[in-house]
Amino acid sequence: MRVVIVTESFPPDVNGVAHCALQTARHLVRRGHTPLVIAPAVADQAADADAPCAVVRVPSLPLPGYPQVRVALPSRRVAAAIAAHRADLVHLAGPFVLGARGMTAAARLGLPAVAVYQTDLAGYARTYVGTGESTAWRRLRTVHGAADRTLAPSTAALRDLEAHGIGRVRLWGRGVDTVRFRPELRDSELRRELAPGGELLVGYVGRLAPEKRVDLLAGVQALPGVRLVVVGDGPSEPALRAALPDARFLGRRTGDDLARIFASLDVFAHTGPYETFCQTVQEAMASGVPVVAPAAGGPLDLVDHGRTGLLVPPGDPDAVRGAVAALAASPGTRAEYGRAGRAGVEARTWAALGDELIGHYLEVLRERTAVAA
Repeated sequence: MRVVIVTESFPPDVNGVAHCALQTARHLVRRGHTPLVIAPAVADQAADADAPCAVVRVPSLPLPGYPQVRVALPSRRVAAAIAAHRADLVHLAGPFVLGARGMTAAARLGLPAVAVYQTDLAGYARTYVGTGESTAWRRLRTVHGAADRTLAPSTAALRDLEAHGIGRVRLWGRGVDTVRFRPELRDSELRRELAPGGELLVGYVGRLAPEKRVDLLAGVQALPGVRLVVVGDGPSEPALRAALPDARFLGRRTGDDLARIFASLDVFAHTGPYETFCQTVQEAMASGVPVVAPAAGGPLDLVDHGRTGLLVPPGDPDAVRGAVAALAASPGTRAEYGRAGRAGVEARTWAALGDELIGHYLEVLRERTAVAA
């Protein structure tokens, strides 16, 4: 198959949309298919040197107040690139701005499209502007409603899409690199560096942005014998450094360096209530680390409460603190949850999930052929 992946974000960006688009492109190449990626332009002109396939960059601008996010500008390159690639199918990754143009181009060219829902844009609108949820859902209905199939990353996301009038939705999760993220990378030297007094290491990994609610970890920071570690960057970093003065901020970390940090934690704490999947929870589980996460969105599918981690009411700092305190007091429970978490994700490789995605592509192509006949 010749597949065009139109994505709102792509490496060197570090986020779920970019990571999933990269893994999809890699898997397609491994399986003998021919992908092309269309993504917003980034400042680093050499960013695509290690990409698994050709990448077409569309002019973009940084989002005001959040320069790590770039928004594509109107461009004829999208339709031209799809046509030049002689695509069989268009994959829309987290479609909103660039993805909407990709959907329009696919429709004009008579090509089937698979839209992958990845971002709770309505939740973001509520967080950043206090309004605009209905506008976000109208936009999502326009794009996803025109697609042949929408893939939701979790059962919560699937129900949300259907409740807002989006049809033809199927479930497709995310893979995790169980070779890179593994318990054996636990590093005693790193632990001594981060917690010289032998404290319990509790970590958050992700973007530092308002919707992630990292401020909810203030109570965790105050627990005796606990050292809070924050990995990531974003517009909320200055405010969080002030709110969490005793935490260790490690900045953005990726690859093997990130895997070593994950494996060296005692507890992983995620606080964002708007996660459609939450890949960092899955990476923590692959690393053999018990998880504390909100009982909302993607974590509901990932965390088996009382077996691989603890789910807490979203937005409740006391519940987060209490869950971490309970795990801090029970090394045996932490070890048990860590082992169960690792076992629970071992089959969720990107190869397995990539093959499942190709299965969706083939079904959509067969459906198009049947309609045409």
